[in-house]
Amino acid sequence: MEDLVQIGSRPRLPVWLRKPQTHFESVQALKNDLRRLDLHTVCESARCPNMHECFHRGAATFMILGNVCTRGCTFCSVPKGHPGALDEHEPENVARMAAAMGLRYVVITSVNRDDLTDGGSAHFAETVRAVRRACPSAQIEVLTPDFCGDMDAVARVLDAGPDVFNHNMETIARLYRRVRPQADYRQSLAVLAFAARHRPEVLTKSGLMVGLGERAGEVDELLRDLRAAGTAVATIGQYLQPTRRNRTVASYIAPEQYEAWRDYGLSIGFRHVFAGPFVRSSYMADLVNHQATTCGSGN
Repeated sequence: MEDLVQIGSRPRLPVWLRKPQTHFESVQALKNDLRRLDLHTVCESARCPNMHECFHRGAATFMILGNVCTRGCTFCSVPKGHPGALDEHEPENVARMAAAMGLRYVVITSVNRDDLTDGGSAHFAETVRAVRRACPSAQIEVLTPDFCGDMDAVARVLDAGPDVFNHNMETIARLYRRVRPQADYRQSLAVLAFAARHRPEVLTKSGLMVGLGERAGEVDELLRDLRAAGTAVATIGQYLQPTRRNRTVASYIAPEQYEAWRDYGLSIGFRHVFAGPFVRSSYMADLVNHQATTCGSGN
């Protein structure tokens, strides 16, 4: 791609991807509160570069079903292995924490739990319901796994009543086997398409990373596939290697390219495209949802 910023054999971090981390007191205070309830956030486990900013403004994305994932996606730093039993108190503890934080927009995601017959969907749904009871005026966004293509599991989460259903594609079709070896491109699109049909009043959303080795035109192709599946909102952000064990960055994408993707996405019918170097699927999710819902109704 022409927007590659590279020195020698490995790309060098450009100035637009250098984000200061200065809110140590806010971060530690929220971490302490989370640990008291034995809760996890994807912000911490995935080493999100926006964590200081989000924790400082009192926002976090709860990660349920434990902190150990059954899959080995090469981009992700969430611990991998054999998870233990589900914490039966987790749904109520998430709700309690959301209420204590005064959240008006709650984002709930999870690890993959391929070891469970329902993929953890019943636990996911109960967490949504618990948050709804504790924070009746809050909006709830779920960021779910693919549940191995089990649409009954997807329906179970949707029927719990979230306002936004998010399932990340993560990358373009050609890179799936290398980036998401235990996932399937068409299966993830099918999950999004099912969500749009099953609960058309729920906003559907998906996110992807760039800088993994995609070629010119492949991001546009993915955006077209998402629209064909009924997805209303897309997020696009730069992949940053979280640890040495993870896949290396292939390229750093210049800020202007995100604007081009945003314009293209809007031109093919997305209600909102949030794109930029530090954009993550649940970053500023409340503002993204507001932007999308002011652009009309339906998926």
